[in-house]
Amino acid sequence: MADRVVVVGGGLGGLAAACVAAARGHKVTLLDKNPWLGGKAAVLTLDAPDGSGSFRFDMGPTILTVPRVLRRIFAEAGRDQAVELPLIRLDPQWRCFFEDGTRIDLMADVATMQAEIEKFAPGRGLGEGYRKFQEESRHLHGVSEKFFFWRPVEGVTDTIDMKANMNPGTIRDVLSLKMGQTAAKVIRGHVPDERLAQMLDHYCQYIGSSPYLAPAVVCSIGDMQASEGVWYPVGGTRAVAEGLAKLAGELGVELRTSAEVTGFDIEDGAIKGVRVGSETIACDAVISNMDAVRTYTELVGGAPGRKYAKRKFEPACSGVVLYLGLNKRYDHLAHHDFVFSRDAEEEFDAIYKKGEPAPDPTAYLAATSCSDDTTAPEGGEALYVLVHTPYLRPHHDWSKIFPKYRQTILDKLKRTAGLEDIEERIVVEGKLTPVDIHERYKVLDGAIYGLASHGSFTGAFKPGNRSKLVKGLYLCGGAAHPGPGMPMVMMSGWIAADALDRDRGGRGMSDSAREAGRREAERAVAAE
Repeated sequence: MADRVVVVGGGLGGLAAACVAAARGHKVTLLDKNPWLGGKAAVLTLDAPDGSGSFRFDMGPTILTVPRVLRRIFAEAGRDQAVELPLIRLDPQWRCFFEDGTRIDLMADVATMQAEIEKFAPGRGLGEGYRKFQEESRHLHGVSEKFFFWRPVEGVTDTIDMKANMNPGTIRDVLSLKMGQTAAKVIRGHVPDERLAQMLDHYCQYIGSSPYLAPAVVCSIGDMQASEGVWYPVGGTRAVAEGLAKLAGELGVELRTSAEVTGFDIEDGAIKGVRVGSETIACDAVISNMDAVRTYTELVGGAPGRKYAKRKFEPACSGVVLYLGLNKRYDHLAHHDFVFSRDAEEEFDAIYKKGEPAPDPTAYLAATSCSDDTTAPEGGEALYVLVHTPYLRPHHDWSKIFPKYRQTILDKLKRTAGLEDIEERIVVEGKLTPVDIHERYKVLDGAIYGLASHGSFTGAFKPGNRSKLVKGLYLCGGAAHPGPGMPMVMMSGWIAADALDRDRGGRGMSDSAREAGRREAERAVAAE
C-alpha cells in the first residue's frame, strides 16, 4: 500500500516535493493556508485606470537559473519540462547601473564578458581577473554538486564520510572550498574594482545574505549562471508554480488551499498525523515547506521545538517591493536590472549589522515587457522594484517607515538608472513590506530567503531535509538545505521527497530523471 504523505505548504519547494513523492508512488495530500498555490510565486494584477488593460506582476521570485532542477522534477513523472513549461533564455542576464553613471551588461558567455570588462575598465587586467573568477566558480560548482547538492545535508558530516572518503582527492576538494574566506574576499581578489565587484557580490542576493559574511562557496553561483543561463518562463515565474501544481494534480496529489496546519500529532517521537482546524489527517510522513524554525517551534512543539528555539539561526534579509504600472516603458532597461548603491560596505553594514534600511540601497528591477508584452498595456511597463531591507526588528514600524523609504527608492532610480520622470509615468501601484511578507508567507521575521548564509566556515549549512528530532518529518524550502533561490528551493523539495522515498523503501530515481538533472558540463564530457 502506498505511504500516506502530507506536504505542508504549497510554495515551490512543497509543490516540487509533492510531484516527486507522487511520481514515486506515494499517496500525497498538499495543504496550504493561502487560497492559492505557489507561495511567494504569486501573481498581482492591477488594472490601468484608463481602462486600457492590466498590469501583471510576479510578486516574488523573478530570476530563474539552473533549469535542470525543473527538468529532473518533470522527468520523475516521465514528462518533458521543455514541452510542459517552456522557458526563454535571457542574454544579457542583467544590466548594471552604477552611481558614477557607468553601466555594463552581464553576459552569459565568459569570453564575451571578459572582453566587455576590458572595455569597461581598460588596462587593468580585470577581464582576465573575471575569467579566473569564473574558473574558480566552476570548480566550486563542481565540488558543490559532488558533496552538497541532491542529498539531505545539515552539516559537514552529512556531506563527507570522513573514514571512507578522506583520500587525497577529497582533501583537495575540501581545501578548495576556501573555508574561512568570504565571498567578498574571493571576488575582490580577482576583480578589485568596486563597481564590478558589486555586480558579482549580488550573486549573494539570491540567498539574501551579505557577501562580506557569506562563505566563499557562494561564488559557485557565478558558474551556475554563466554555464546554465538565466531564464524567463513563458507566462512569468508564476507559470512555474502553475506548472508544478498542474503536474501534481495529474499525478493524483490532493491539493487543498485555505487549509492552515495548526500542529502535528507525534507519538513516540514519530509523525502520526497533521491537524487542520478540528480535523486530523493521518499520515506516515510529513514534508514541511513552512519555515524550518517555525515548523519546529509552532507545529512540532514539545522538547524538539524548545531545542530548536535555542539554536541561533539568523533570518536572511527581508525587502520592500514596489509594483509600478507605468504608462510608458523605458527602452534603456533590460529584462533584469541592478541599480547599485554608492557604497557596498555601507549598504550591507546597514542591512546585516545595524539592522536598518540602507540609506542608499541597491534596487533590482524586472522590466518584463522586454520579453513578454502581455504583462502591461501596449507601450506600458509592469515594473517590479525590489530593495532588500533588514529582517523585522521590534522597533520597526513599516507603516511609518514605508512612505519615506518609497521616496528614497524612487529617488535612487531617478538619480542612478535614468528614470528621471518615473513618478509621472506611474498610473497604478502596489507594494509589499517586511510585515506583509511575514504575515503572508509564514516566514521567520519577514525574511524573504529563509535563513542567512553567514559564517565563512559553516554559513552554507541549513536545517537538514531529514529531521533528526522527529521520525517521519522532512523539510524543504528556503530555510532548509540547500537554501533559498528558485532552483535551490525546488531542489530542496526533490531532496526531501527522495529522502522520504528511500527511507520507506521506495523505487528511487529513474534513469531519465538522473540524466535530466546532470550539469551541462557533465553532459558535454559524456558526449565527447
